[in-house]
Amino acid sequence: MKHISVAALGAALVLGAGSASLAQAAASRSGDVKAGDYLVEPYHTQVLFSVSHFGLSNFSGVVTGASGSLKLDPAHPANSKLDVSVETATILTPVEKLTGELRGADWLDADKYPKATFVSTRVIPTGAGQATIQGNLTLHGVTRPLTLHARFVGAGVNPITKGYTVGFDGEGVIKRTEFGVKAYAPMIGDTVHLTIHGAFELQH
Repeated sequence: MKHISVAALGAALVLGAGSASLAQAAASRSGDVKAGDYLVEPYHTQVLFSVSHFGLSNFSGVVTGASGSLKLDPAHPANSKLDVSVETATILTPVEKLTGELRGADWLDADKYPKATFVSTRVIPTGAGQATIQGNLTLHGVTRPLTLHARFVGAGVNPITKGYTVGFDGEGVIKRTEFGVKAYAPMIGDTVHLTIHGAFELQH
């Protein structure tokens, strides 16, 4: 379950990269998406993870504490860039004892590896409001490629913060053992499914 941080980053945030198709979808819903430099809006960004539990059920949790930046260029998607991190010590599950174990040395080892980071390398439009984001995820001291499938959610002025915000959802899959997180594998699943909800606020 430590894998969860992976997400994070990815996180994580996968959501970021813009594409021409994302811009078109945004324009149809809430006006032209603004190009520029964005920062992660941490209170509404989170990485969810799901992993098989002994092959009997799926178990989920969440990682928060996101930070990072998004350079968004809707007219020229290849110029977009995402660099996002999540704090591994924020991992949370419904079971207090399990949450503590996941933060410990046998899993995420949050004291030694406090962040999981995703840095995009390529943005590929795949359809209306959708894009594939290729990049590298660093988790538990190991860096490996990660592909995220992103979907535009919306763009506009946040009525509370008054900041211009764009939002994306993303999904990806990692193998936790490839990042050195091997506890209880394969009884506890090696494949970790990540779902990312990300919000980014335009900087002036």
